[in-house]
Amino acid sequence: MRDSLFQLSRPGRINLQTEIRQVLVSAILTGHLPAGERVPSSRKMAKNLGVSRNTVVLAYQSLLDDGYLEARERSGYYVNGKILEGRIAVTAPEADRQLEPGPSIDWPKRFRVQPSEQENISKPRDWRTYPYPFIYGQVDPKLFPIAEWRDCSRQVLGKRWLDVSTADAHGSDDEMLIEQIRTHILPRRGILADQDEILVTLGAQNALYLLASLLVTPDTTVGFEEPGYPDARNIFLLKTDRMEYLDVDEHGMVIGPNVKFCDIIFTTPSHQAPTTITMSPERRQELLDAADRYDSLIIEDDYEFETNFSSIPCPALKSQDRSGRVIYVGSLSKTLFPGLRLGYLVGPKRLIQEARQLRRLMVRHPPNNNQRTTALFLSLGHHDALIHRLHRTYRSRWEEMGRMLSRYLPNTTRIPSFGGSSFWVQGPEGLNADDFSKEALKKGILIEPGAVYFAKRPVPQNYFRLGISSIEVDKISPGIKLLAETADQWMHNHTGAD
Repeated sequence: MRDSLFQLSRPGRINLQTEIRQVLVSAILTGHLPAGERVPSSRKMAKNLGVSRNTVVLAYQSLLDDGYLEARERSGYYVNGKILEGRIAVTAPEADRQLEPGPSIDWPKRFRVQPSEQENISKPRDWRTYPYPFIYGQVDPKLFPIAEWRDCSRQVLGKRWLDVSTADAHGSDDEMLIEQIRTHILPRRGILADQDEILVTLGAQNALYLLASLLVTPDTTVGFEEPGYPDARNIFLLKTDRMEYLDVDEHGMVIGPNVKFCDIIFTTPSHQAPTTITMSPERRQELLDAADRYDSLIIEDDYEFETNFSSIPCPALKSQDRSGRVIYVGSLSKTLFPGLRLGYLVGPKRLIQEARQLRRLMVRHPPNNNQRTTALFLSLGHHDALIHRLHRTYRSRWEEMGRMLSRYLPNTTRIPSFGGSSFWVQGPEGLNADDFSKEALKKGILIEPGAVYFAKRPVPQNYFRLGISSIEVDKISPGIKLLAETADQWMHNHTGAD
């Protein structure tokens, strides 16, 4: 037996017993430890790996219980051949097989659409390793009530609700979660809805994709904010190239003459992405009137509504809808955690009925255990407590960011009246935010270049976004100071400006 088979990577995210089990299972299932092979004694394995013998014994015992190993009296542990029954034997690595190459496939010609060709937001996966992560859409794990979430998960996986977690719900949603959304979340936005007017989705983007698939054809004209949310724009562009880009000013989306051409209008009125502007009441009424006049539908992405800590809550556009033209999209991922991937869609019963059937064909339904855990988390008041905690923390970061931008990058941003978790910054003329962000990255500063939010050509290059959700308040001042110094140096090197 070669000792090199057994090496621990020590990633720090799983315990040693689990990692030892993973190493052995991998060796058994890949054939490196064949059936009947004796595994090293617990004493020898512990010595080789530099861990305690008890840790190895516990790992061996779990493998014995699950049938990967068998114990032989006075001899030790051996690989149980029965665990490999029914598996195809691997005779040689794929690269070693002498197979005649088949005809090549021209994949681009096969694709109906190529999403990879679209411009998308890009974020480094290792963002946590940077000292100044001004990155949007990520959470600060220290703010999340992990103990409460774990307790809800434990309850959901218990005998009481085991059937809820494990059953195939076909196209149905968790009734408890629907009720929490209907009675707990939506009324805070001024929205009243029946159960059959709500659909749980795999995040807001899944809701938008469902709507685009149901409502958009190549002949459909979509009105879209400029600048606007790139992922939503890309979803619509997969269905139609007929886009009317509607400018955004200090009052929100401008309801200009081109609105009359729009069959569907997408908007983020509560907290416009990415400018952070809240649409004024007068502009909201203009939009609703225009939709009635031109027989348009409105898709409202209620972006970051739970992070309003700086002004009187503004009701959702949907709450003012008297014609059933506003389709409401919400997300639970922003306040809980992005990886949860739970959102919801609110609209007329007939629309929800079709969206449910389409979702069933795509993903059947969101995971039952996630739905019920979230429902329980909401019902026990943990979500409200989390919102209050986020408000306190975000407000201190938001105020500090406003002060530092005024000091080090004056006249570059409009302080969001709504609050929220990001700032939209207009850098000096001549600044290329894409190039500048790469220079900032070398100094440990993560920012989000803004060009991807624009569709009209020529695209402004001097905008960027700064997030505050995942950076400590005491890192903001030194981070913005260093960012300003980096910007000055970049401008000097590339434009000669001081």
